[in-house]
Amino acid sequence: TRGGRVAESVDAAPGHIRAFDVQTGKRQWIFHTIPHPGETGYDTWPDTAAYKKLGGANNWAGMALDEASGMLYVPTGSIGGDFYGARREGMNLFANSLIALDAATGQYRWHFQTVHHDLWDRDLAANPNLVTLHKDGQRIDAVAQITKHGFIFLFDRATGKPVFPIEERPVPQAALPGEKPWPTQPFPTLPEPFARQTFTAADVTDISPEAHREMSERFKTVRFSEMFTPPSKDGAWIFPGFDGGGEWGGAAVDPESAILYVNSTELPWSLTMIDVPPADGQGSTPAKGRHVYNRHCLSCHGPELQGNGSAFPSLRDIGKRYNADQLRRIIDNGRNMMPSFQHIPASEKSRLLAFLLQLDDKAQTAASQKEPVSETITDPYVMTGYNRFLDKNGYPGIKPPWGTLNAVDLNTGRLLWKVPLGEFEALRKQGIPPTGTQVYGGPVVTKGGLIFVASTQDEKIRAFDKHSGKVLWEAQLPAAGYATPAVYMVNGKQFVVIACGGGKIGSPSGDQYVAFAL
Repeated sequence: TRGGRVAESVDAAPGHIRAFDVQTGKRQWIFHTIPHPGETGYDTWPDTAAYKKLGGANNWAGMALDEASGMLYVPTGSIGGDFYGARREGMNLFANSLIALDAATGQYRWHFQTVHHDLWDRDLAANPNLVTLHKDGQRIDAVAQITKHGFIFLFDRATGKPVFPIEERPVPQAALPGEKPWPTQPFPTLPEPFARQTFTAADVTDISPEAHREMSERFKTVRFSEMFTPPSKDGAWIFPGFDGGGEWGGAAVDPESAILYVNSTELPWSLTMIDVPPADGQGSTPAKGRHVYNRHCLSCHGPELQGNGSAFPSLRDIGKRYNADQLRRIIDNGRNMMPSFQHIPASEKSRLLAFLLQLDDKAQTAASQKEPVSETITDPYVMTGYNRFLDKNGYPGIKPPWGTLNAVDLNTGRLLWKVPLGEFEALRKQGIPPTGTQVYGGPVVTKGGLIFVASTQDEKIRAFDKHSGKVLWEAQLPAAGYATPAVYMVNGKQFVVIACGGGKIGSPSGDQYVAFAL
């Protein structure tokens, strides 16, 4: 089973991998993704008690099982505390890694870490793909792992040896006080990246003179930097963005040709750090609530509670929309992009409600007044939010394409073609060629030569010719299909079905499955 979803803050639970007997429910084995004493990788942590203090390194994207060999391939996320790592010096194994395990026993076979000491939320967000390819006259059973930063890491399934060379290259080192970035990061020489790797002033949008002026001024407010520039108070561009590049929808591989098809979002995000705001006041319950807010809520809803787009709404005057009981249910259960915070102590929830609703001490329960604030570790810095580089009309502030579908030949490592994925009708009416849109949800490829993919903001599903990337068919959906289609057969007739959930990045929500006959 997967490690599941855990928090991304410094107090995250560990994301160990477990196997269970489906008949008895008993746990068969556990692999500690933050190694315990005596386990492989334990000596890579300078802090010998790291396994007691830290969490994350979970598998939330899915795994791949090679039934013939009995090998399980597990991609992992980052260590908790995404953007400041002074408490986790070192490479941070087995975070941000593709791990090969014996599926029957959980025994370690090999691993490769795609980002060392991650400070950029570059967790492995998609399941791996198993493929058999041919290189230099040899047949290779391989495993391919796409990443948020637009790379494909490709390995021999049995040994973990890279199919093409992977270079460790020096990266910027100027960082926040106490931070020790890893001096190098791995770059595959092949396969070729499926997403752009740089973002400069010359790349700012040109869809209109007005948009170019607006976004050029905003571009100047964030320090220009290259990939893997450590987070700072000056800010840095994350490109491809926090959601990719490649994302949780993953890639599809044609087993006959070993061509990998993957969609990509090409949208810069900005990352700016600030000092954690102090909890003003002399120990009042609302002031203690500010302390809880800083720890759990600030990175999404902002230091001034202003929110950040449709995904992270403003919490100002939230008492006009919800009462205390309604807010507590949201905290316990989560909503939309927000996970459940049921795990935090009841006293902290009460203090957080006091802060959000601007209540005084007398309005709180006796328990919340008496119990101390928990001693959960906190960092001195926090990011100001997940800031997409969008203009006032919601269009990305970079030159198109903004979303692409890509074909990469894994035999040679070469990018075969790249086409825009999705379009905006308002821009089409202005005579602007298809720009692509932000995309969520992967493709499927069929033996008959088609690639089916939805995932676009224009709420369509499309079929592409897998050889050329030409659009052969499209259909309007009742809501955006931010999911990967499934292809199936009933009584000799083939169908493709897509879940039309919408809901992300301001798209209207939906609740229908739509199936098409092939």
